[in-house]
Amino acid sequence: MFSDFLGLIMRLCYNLFNNYGIAILLFTLISKFILLPLSIWVQKNSIKMVKMQPKINQIKIDYFGDKDKIADEESKLYKEEKYNAFLSLIPLAVQIILLLGLVKVINHPLTYILQLPDDTTSAIVDIAVSKNNLDEESSSLEIAAVKDIKNDKYLNEYQVAANGEEIINQVKDLNLTFLGFDLSLVAVSELGIALLVPLLAGLSALILCIAQNKINVLQAEQSNWNKYGMLAFSVGLSLYLGSFVPAGVALYWIFSNLFAIIQQWLLNIFISPKKYIDYETLEKTSKELRELNSISKKHKLTRIEKAKARADYKRFFKVVNKHLVFYSESNGFYKYYRGVIEYILDNTNLTIHYITSDYNDKIFELEKENSQIKAYFIDEKRLITLMMKMDADVVVMTMPDLDTYHIKRSYLRKDIEYVYIPHGMDSNNLTLRTKALNAFDTVFASGKHQYDETIAIFKMYNLENRKVIKWGYTLLDEMIKDYQKNKKVNKIQKILIAPSWQKDNIIDSCLEEILNSLKGKKYDVIVRPHPQQVRMMKEKFTMLEEKYKNAKNITIQTDFSSSDTVFNADIVITDWSSIAFEYAFTTKKPVVFIDTPMKIMNPEYKKIPIEPFNIWAREEVGEIVSLEDVKNIDQVIDKVLKNYQKYQKRIEKLTNDYVYNLGKSDKIGGEYIIGAIQEKIKERKERKNEK
Repeated sequence: MFSDFLGLIMRLCYNLFNNYGIAILLFTLISKFILLPLSIWVQKNSIKMVKMQPKINQIKIDYFGDKDKIADEESKLYKEEKYNAFLSLIPLAVQIILLLGLVKVINHPLTYILQLPDDTTSAIVDIAVSKNNLDEESSSLEIAAVKDIKNDKYLNEYQVAANGEEIINQVKDLNLTFLGFDLSLVAVSELGIALLVPLLAGLSALILCIAQNKINVLQAEQSNWNKYGMLAFSVGLSLYLGSFVPAGVALYWIFSNLFAIIQQWLLNIFISPKKYIDYETLEKTSKELRELNSISKKHKLTRIEKAKARADYKRFFKVVNKHLVFYSESNGFYKYYRGVIEYILDNTNLTIHYITSDYNDKIFELEKENSQIKAYFIDEKRLITLMMKMDADVVVMTMPDLDTYHIKRSYLRKDIEYVYIPHGMDSNNLTLRTKALNAFDTVFASGKHQYDETIAIFKMYNLENRKVIKWGYTLLDEMIKDYQKNKKVNKIQKILIAPSWQKDNIIDSCLEEILNSLKGKKYDVIVRPHPQQVRMMKEKFTMLEEKYKNAKNITIQTDFSSSDTVFNADIVITDWSSIAFEYAFTTKKPVVFIDTPMKIMNPEYKKIPIEPFNIWAREEVGEIVSLEDVKNIDQVIDKVLKNYQKYQKRIEKLTNDYVYNLGKSDKIGGEYIIGAIQEKIKERKERKNEK
């Protein structure tokens, strides 16, 4: 029935021009007009899909790695938007049905173009079968008969079958060519110039795919894998199609592809996607999702690490009613928690669930020594999902930017208290990103500067419900104890150069000038660069070691196995490194600051009227040397050494005025966390009793 309808259209087109190729071109154009309502629907449906994409991206971000939850949320979104993804298959189905119908029409010119009586057509086909030894089930028997008649083969038999010459002459008059090319040819059978047909079909598909990837609203937002996958599929299908069907069908395919480009361009003008789609939000969520995917793929694990991460992930979620969770980015972060954790272990029977992203974290050794510690190695990809599905009363972290990048608050429990413990004594407002602490319920402050800044930040963002705890800094307390036990008096005064790892630091800007100024002086000079800079600039440090190997008072230290050097130095030279204040507050010794460009993580730091501690406190703990005066740094060091006691008094005062709870921050932090857990337990009991 459908083929009869297509055949009628094709016959009308042929009768207008008496040329099969032009008829196919016109037929293709008519089919585009007939299917225009469907094309408009597809355009609107595609726009709807892309319009929803930011929400879909956000779902994938919010529930990253949780495939079941993502599927549920996407299903809810589709229902809300009244979108059915399967409806997008309708255009493809229509195209296939249309193509199959057209193949039948082109293979049967006697039936659909000449509209011969069925018995006459059958008689003619029988002659073609018998004379050419053809399979009676072949789809191109009518074309074979047409070729015979046009080539004056077996005319007597065909005339008998057609009951005279009239029908035979009609067949002879059939113009099955286009630009001199026989559209009844099948490339795989004819070879030669006929092979041009599949190549042109494949080229048209290639042009269509390239155009669609740029101008089709939905295709333009697909991944490169989908784009190039569809391109390969379309070109391959077109080559196959052009090889095994009559050239007339391939011609339709070529025209259809080219007309589709023009149609898409017109649809974009009259139904512009830009009117409906928020491309800025789409790009933002797409970028965030790409970053999540790249994070999850970045860290390659060994087979043993994968097995450990998988087992620990399952083990973590088998534990119900978890009260306290700590998260550590790597082995080096336990030192920021140590005092608080040890206080909790000594004063409660709470189990501490300690998550680490470091397979070699020393927490696993502590776990063996203390049954109250449960340690878990969770790789980056599983960490994203684990944090989203977190179920605990209190979660403690040193990682800022919660809910900003890949680490999110739990979507299972909205009442978790997230506690931020700083891993430095710097200005949070200057050295952390904008809004880095806004998603935390509680922030521990090392001193008055962090407290005042954080209170001001929360007020600016209307987050007065957040808590800021006057805590202290347990690492400083421990460093002071260790220093008092192990401090030494140097026979020869030691100068430690300890730069930060940031753009234009001491290493990048003026190290050699400093060393040339200090070479041969009466004190030992040790250069202790950031480990990351050593890894990134091996050749530079090899060159420096070679250049200063004969300078007896200069050592380029690239072995970081010992930390004695830091606190045994008499003066530290640095730029904007946080080591300056840890060193000064621990030893009460002065620091010389090289005034390199300032490290600013938060470009909006001036929005609160508090000068960052990192800026003004430098003058309290030592001296500042401009880059222009670096050549005279030996004179600054001599001045500092001569006025040692003056600097010590200033540092002592600054420490007492600005660092909270010296010597007892472990107790303050531990008691707060214990109290927070007790409060959560109490709230749960009250809710249970109310029910």
